[in-house]
Amino acid sequence: MTGGKTACLVCICFSLLQGSVSALNCTSPTPDALFDALEKELFSRNLLRPVISFSDTLNISIDNIVVGIIGVNNKFPTLTNPLTQCMVWDIEGLSWDEKECGTTRVSVPREKLWIPDVFISEFMDEDNSPQSPYVYLYNTGRVYDDKPIRVVSSCQSEVYNFPFDIRNCSLTFGSYLHFAEEIRMIQSRTDAEVMEESRQVTLTKGEWELADIEAAQTTREKPDGSYSLIKYYVILRRRSTFYVVNLLIPSCFLVTMDLFSFMLPPDSAYRSSFKMTLILGYSIFLMMINNLLPALRKTPLINVFVSISFTLMVTSLLETMFIVNFQNRTSNKVTVPHWLRVLVLRYLAVAVCLPPKKKSNCIPVSLHSPATAMNTSTISSRDLQSDSGATPSVKPLLGLTLDKLRSMSRDLTAIRLQMHFQEKNNLQEWKLVGIVIDRLLFYLYIVFICLSFITITCIWINMRV
Repeated sequence: MTGGKTACLVCICFSLLQGSVSALNCTSPTPDALFDALEKELFSRNLLRPVISFSDTLNISIDNIVVGIIGVNNKFPTLTNPLTQCMVWDIEGLSWDEKECGTTRVSVPREKLWIPDVFISEFMDEDNSPQSPYVYLYNTGRVYDDKPIRVVSSCQSEVYNFPFDIRNCSLTFGSYLHFAEEIRMIQSRTDAEVMEESRQVTLTKGEWELADIEAAQTTREKPDGSYSLIKYYVILRRRSTFYVVNLLIPSCFLVTMDLFSFMLPPDSAYRSSFKMTLILGYSIFLMMINNLLPALRKTPLINVFVSISFTLMVTSLLETMFIVNFQNRTSNKVTVPHWLRVLVLRYLAVAVCLPPKKKSNCIPVSLHSPATAMNTSTISSRDLQSDSGATPSVKPLLGLTLDKLRSMSRDLTAIRLQMHFQEKNNLQEWKLVGIVIDRLLFYLYIVFICLSFITITCIWINMRV
């Protein structure tokens, strides 16, 4: 008899240690009767995990709905968004009769029940969301905990395709203390269902839009044991219209205006001043948009586009200065070097669709005596005829001198014309070198703009798919 009592006491003590809860008996179908029964059978055991045996695993179903996207920090990879977190678990052994107790569910204070210590691994700031003081308790022993949370979490940032970038922000839910043998996290709904409801309840319409939500059940191994986790991947897509309208289109307009400046004459002073005005305007534009661009270690593609555009504008100004220098080479009588003549006038001229210049070997010839020589001959003959005092021996000497002077005058005139022809030929060659280089940069400008527009358009289309 004594042995039976001892076994009974051991069973009772073991049951109390395990925290088991039996079916509730309500004296009447009233809230007071149900509360008294819960106070007696359940609330006094809220310090223990609601399982019959310590070796039993408590399954916690979790469901998270993205309510909105408050903000994504461009300087630091963090995401701030409100969630609706719903957790469901069962208190083993707890039940009551609906007719006997008068209801199938009742809201009870949160501190009266055992609540799992589920937290988010990526938390970067304190949760300032309003606290829900109650949970639902059903007559089957199921606990329904639904509460809002405000999450400030770390977020993987891929800014190379800015402003057409996508961010993948992970939220890992799991118990902070209990191992996987004690608490197992279970996803309550599929990814498609969570995504559909999140789209319906999302209220914020800011810079980012919700692209997709993916969830995976995983474990984290530690030296003392493994932990059961549910990992949500919140995929965000940036709304790029703002940056396209305020950043890309103005930049393309300035580059296009610099492209059309090649229509001005290369040696015109207005062309240089126009390009300098464009560079000044583009510099002010870059200062204004500096705060819009993310300052991260990896350089976005749009930064490369802006830098190359600015470099091309400065290069076009330098090219204009060189062309002006080429156009004014007549003052120092410098001829075009042979290597430059071959490279530019023979090969690059063909590449930019200009016919190569053939060097002329013609020498100008004067068919008539210059006017000054004719005047000198006429005046000298008249002087000879009027000089009655001249002796016959002096007259042939004067005639020979006049012939020499006429010959020298013709030679000097031919030399002067030859030098003028060479200077004119050198000037034409320098001008042609400037025109070829100017057209080459113009074609490079067109190629860059076309490639940039095609690249940006393809990236935009791929990001939108």
